[in-house]
Amino acid sequence: MSRARVIVGMSGGVDSSVTALRLQQAGESIAGLFMQNWAEEAPRDGEAGTTGPCRAEEDRRDAVAVCGRLGIPIHFRDFSFEYWAGVFEHFLAEYAAGRTPNPDVLCNREIKFKHFLDAARELGAERIATGHYARVALVDGRHRLLRGVDRGKDQSYFLHQLGQDQLASTLFPLGELPKSEVRRMAAEARLPTAAKKDSTGICFIGERDFRGFLSQYLPAQPGEMLTPDGRRVGEHPGVFYFTLGQREGLNIGGVRGFEQAPWYVVGKDVARNILYVDQGHDSPWLLSSMLHSEVAHWIDGTPPAKGFGCTAQTRYRQADQDCEVEVLDNGHLSVRFAHPQRAVTPGQSLVLYDGDTCLGGAVIASTDAPLESRTSAPAT
Repeated sequence: MSRARVIVGMSGGVDSSVTALRLQQAGESIAGLFMQNWAEEAPRDGEAGTTGPCRAEEDRRDAVAVCGRLGIPIHFRDFSFEYWAGVFEHFLAEYAAGRTPNPDVLCNREIKFKHFLDAARELGAERIATGHYARVALVDGRHRLLRGVDRGKDQSYFLHQLGQDQLASTLFPLGELPKSEVRRMAAEARLPTAAKKDSTGICFIGERDFRGFLSQYLPAQPGEMLTPDGRRVGEHPGVFYFTLGQREGLNIGGVRGFEQAPWYVVGKDVARNILYVDQGHDSPWLLSSMLHSEVAHWIDGTPPAKGFGCTAQTRYRQADQDCEVEVLDNGHLSVRFAHPQRAVTPGQSLVLYDGDTCLGGAVIASTDAPLESRTSAPAT
C-alpha cells in the first residue's frame, strides 16, 4: 500500500471530518491520525495515559467511523506525556503565579504542529492537514498565516506561534468556508459527525467545573476579597481560580453601603492572597492603555519594523484594536492602544494583525491598569 501524502488530524469532530472529505474529493492521497493528548494522571515517557472523564473515547470512535466511511486508513498516537510536559505543567505554573494562560496556543505549537507533524513525517507524509479555520498564502517566497474567511470561526489567534516550516507543511482546507457550508457538506456526505456539537473549552476539563478541576492540582487558599480602596466584601477560595473581568463565582451578596450591582474581578495580589473586586462591567480599575509582553514570535521570522502600527487582539474573538507596537532590544513588545482596553490579562496572548495577515504575537506580561503596580509589588 502506498504511503499517504497528507495526514489529517482526525479529532472526531465535524471540522476534521470535512477536512478529510475535501482532500479526498480533490484527489489527494490521505490518511487520518487520532491523537490522545490528555491523561488523568501524569503519564511516564513512553507509556499511555488514562483519559478520565474526557470526550476522548467518543471522539476516537467517531474518528474511526469517519475514516471508515471515507475508506481511508487511520493511525493512532498517544501524546499525553508530551502534553503534560509541554502544556499542562506550564498551565499549572501560570495559574499558581496568578496569571491566566492560554493552553490552546501552546497545544498547537507543542503538540499539533510539532509532535503530530513529526509523526506524520515518520509515516512518510509530506504534509499535515487540520480543521482549523485559517488560511496560508505564499507571498514572495514567504508563507503568511491569514484569517479564516468565516470571521466568527477564525482560529488564526490560536495559531500565531507557528513558523515558516510548519506553515509550509500544513493545509487548512476549511479556511475558505463558512461553518454552515462545512455542516452542509458533512450531511450531504452522510458523515457520522455531521450533527455533532462543537467541542468547547479545554479537553482535559471537559464538562467538569473548572474550579473543582483546578483545585485537584492547586489546593484552595482562602483569602480576602477587597475593593480597590481596601474595604472587605467577602472571602475567596484562591486567587488563582479567578481571572480579570470575571463575574461568575464571586458569591458576593448584598453588602452594606454598596449598590445592588454585579461585582467583577479587577485585580489579583498573589503574594498577599487578595482578590480585588469592583462593581460595574466597565470599571475603570479594569482599563489599560498599554501593555508589555514577553519575547514575541514572528511568523515571518522577524518583525515588520522596530516600531509600527497594526491591529491587535488580546483575547479570542475580540474585535480588532488599533495600536502602536515598539519592539524592544530584548525581543519584548511595548504596545500602546488607541483606546483603553478592558481586562487585558497577563498570561493571555497578544496577537497582531495587518488586515487579514497574522504577524505573530506574544504572551502578555503586564499592563498599566491601575492595580497592576500595586499587586505586582513583593509582600513585605
